[in-house]
Amino acid sequence: MLLALAAGGIGALLGGGMESYDGLERPPLSPPGWLFPVVWTILYLMMGAAAWRVSESGGPAGERRAALRIYALQLAVNALWPGLFFGLGLYWAAAVWLAVLIALIAITISRFRRLDDLAGILLGPYLIWCVFALYLNLGTAILN
Repeated sequence: MLLALAAGGIGALLGGGMESYDGLERPPLSPPGWLFPVVWTILYLMMGAAAWRVSESGGPAGERRAALRIYALQLAVNALWPGLFFGLGLYWAAAVWLAVLIALIAITISRFRRLDDLAGILLGPYLIWCVFALYLNLGTAILN
C-alpha cells in the first residue's frame, strides 16, 4: 500500500496542486477539486490491497512477478500524469499519457485476475475513474 500511496504523493508533487484546476474551463460533470484527493486516496489504498493479494497469492512466482512489474509500470505512468496536466499544462499530451495508463490498467487487471479474482476486481474502480479522467482531460484540452 505504501508504494501506491507514494506514487500518489509523487504525482501530487509533480502536479503542483489543484489551484490551476479551478481556473480552467471544464466539461460538464466535472467534480469539484476537493474530491480528487479523496477519490485518489481510496483508489491508491485499493491498488495497494490488490497488489498485496497478488504478492501473497499461491500463483506461480514468475506470474506474480510479471503481474507486479506491470502494476509498478502503471503506477509510474500514473505518477507522471499530474505533472503533464497540472504542472506543465500539456493537456493533449496528458490525454495520450492517460490513454496509455488506461491500457496498462486493463493489462494489470487481466494479470491480477489470473492470480486472484478479488485483486482484479479491486482495480475496477480505478479503471473506471481513469476513463472518466480521460473524458475530463479531453474536455479540458478542447475548452482551453
